[in-house]
Amino acid sequence: MPKIISSYVHIVDFISEKVGRFVMYGVFVMMFILILSFVTRNIINYPLMWIIEMAQFTMTAYYLLGGGYSMITDDHVRMDLFYGKLSKKGKAKMDIFTSFFLIFYLAILFFGSITSLIYTIKTNQKLFTAWAPYVWPIKTLMLLGILLMLLQAFSTLFKDIAKYKNKKI
Repeated sequence: MPKIISSYVHIVDFISEKVGRFVMYGVFVMMFILILSFVTRNIINYPLMWIIEMAQFTMTAYYLLGGGYSMITDDHVRMDLFYGKLSKKGKAKMDIFTSFFLIFYLAILFFGSITSLIYTIKTNQKLFTAWAPYVWPIKTLMLLGILLMLLQAFSTLFKDIAKYKNKKI
């Protein structure tokens, strides 16, 4: 494979892995928030109005920013009707074919998230709840997560092409 593609794959894989490993700890943050919600609501009898939305924001950031990492570790969901019976080269060929659909889907999500973020910033959008938090922070994380997954999808495509051609990256 050309050196530029090899460099791209290594850089994107490195970034996705570091972001994914960092975001992994978001589960503990979310657990802390939910335990705090239980304590304040049931023990202290002082419910906090922001707590459930903050848990939702934390979980959203967790799964959006962890998408690229799940692609590296091959932990994403795959429909396995006949994929498991394919040879290594056949699997690479199937992955190359399906990568185009994934990239198309992620590109549409990415451009949609850009327009959504621009709208959110222009209108100073807030949620219609008692807490009424601004929406731009989570939409920014959404945009970054989709971008990272899109970059990782290209990296995976390049790795599958190399696998199909029996080349190293």
